[in-house]
Amino acid sequence: MKKLVLASNNAKKMKELNALLAPLGFEVIPQGELGIPEAEEPHCTFVENSLAKARHAAAHSGLPALADDSGLCVHALGGAPGVLSARYAGEPKSDARNNEKLLHHLADYDDRRAHFYCVLVLVRAEDDPQPIIAEGEWHGEILPALRGEGGFGYDPLFFVPEFGQTAAELDADTKNRVSHRARAMQKLIERLPTL
Repeated sequence: MKKLVLASNNAKKMKELNALLAPLGFEVIPQGELGIPEAEEPHCTFVENSLAKARHAAAHSGLPALADDSGLCVHALGGAPGVLSARYAGEPKSDARNNEKLLHHLADYDDRRAHFYCVLVLVRAEDDPQPIIAEGEWHGEILPALRGEGGFGYDPLFFVPEFGQTAAELDADTKNRVSHRARAMQKLIERLPTL
């Protein structure tokens, strides 16, 4: 098994990425298990935040590192919550408060189009001059009320027309096949060098 440090301590994200990478022979280790503190995410783009997190994890672990930065982009809100998706309603992070704030901000809009966006960055080392960068998008719309018990974050509000369900109503296998993170991962896998 090839070891890869995941620049995240998010258990749900870890589970999702592990399901995608384990069949390829990667042992994914969350940075917290190695005592690596979370990196700062001061940037205004998903790419810059993802790259900063990957370099940070590689520097502290000496291992190849994978980071993702992802979020929900709502057309009517100019792309918000965007890179602030996890902290949209402030600290401490709260899915419930984030969803409530999103519904409040969308109350006067008819345009409910939105997409989840994910950037995955893999670095072989902290100073890797050619990081592998892969992007994925998952398009849908925001419902006026929560639906479904699965998933996390904005999943209960994110309606996927092709399935007639919210992301929170989809089974894990389907979500792992069609989500923004899954799409980014497929692109990453296509470009994955031998580590």
